[in-house]
Amino acid sequence: MGAVGEAGPAASPGRRAAKSPAPGAHRLRGSGAPTGKSRRGSGGWTPWLYLAPALVVIAGLLVYPVYQLGLISFLEYTQAQVSGGEPTTFQGFGNYATLFGDDEFWQVLLATVVFAAACVVSTLAVGCALAVLLTRVRALPRLALMLAALGAWATPAITGSTVWLFLFDPDFGPVNRILGLGDHSWTYGRYSAFALVLLEVVWCSFPFVMVTVYAGIRAVPGEVLEAAALDGASQWRIWRSVLAPMLRPILVVVTIQSVIWDFKVFTQIYVMTNGGGIAGQNLVLNVYAYQKAFASSQYSLGSAIGVVMLLILLAVTLVYLRLLRRQGEEL
Repeated sequence: MGAVGEAGPAASPGRRAAKSPAPGAHRLRGSGAPTGKSRRGSGGWTPWLYLAPALVVIAGLLVYPVYQLGLISFLEYTQAQVSGGEPTTFQGFGNYATLFGDDEFWQVLLATVVFAAACVVSTLAVGCALAVLLTRVRALPRLALMLAALGAWATPAITGSTVWLFLFDPDFGPVNRILGLGDHSWTYGRYSAFALVLLEVVWCSFPFVMVTVYAGIRAVPGEVLEAAALDGASQWRIWRSVLAPMLRPILVVVTIQSVIWDFKVFTQIYVMTNGGGIAGQNLVLNVYAYQKAFASSQYSLGSAIGVVMLLILLAVTLVYLRLLRRQGEEL
């Protein structure tokens, strides 16, 4: 009993000490990792200071010109206003009403959409086919094909257009001589001229699709393709059921970018059809805006066409961003 009585008081302080918090424990709990809000606010204005030079350049090269484009589209702005002979007046949506009431505008818009769609489909078909071919040839032919494609991609549009015009020239071009077509003019007819421009656009655009899709194919695990082949899948079935779903994010990117690029084609049409073809039969929106603004000095009407193009491409870009978000890509 005495031993127990002596041990009881001796053990009681130990138990109390075990229950009491260690010195400074309350400080550790209070000084834990900073919350998300404090982390976000810790940078302050420093990131914006680093971004300021780039934002100024973007504002000067993009925001201000777009603002001026929209402003001029609401004004009466012709050569008379540019020279100061007449005052500039506000037209509101008058230029847009004139534009949308012109049958030629709708014909040019339809031609632009059809031409851009044909260019996009052809570019994707050629680029994807050559990307698959690159995975099946040896290193040396692959290198030669890559260099040739990148050379076409790096060629300026005006240079490529001039070369293609020479190839199909009715008097000196080798194509007519090889095909035995005599002095047939490829740029005289509307559809043959569009077809010639389409070939040049595809020639200078497919390398981007080819390289991008080829990189995506190389990133697909080889075990997946081997398993599909062992299951008896044909090459077309492997592409359609295995590669295409895995390459869908890449295909979406190259498709949307091709739409934007091909919708804005100017140099090829202007150079190869001599400003839009006979009686404007090969006009697209970019060349149509150029003719209205600079050939006819209707700057406000040309600006309105530019705004319409901007809105169409903005809609395409928004669709592109929505598709990326659906596929879980980080923006």
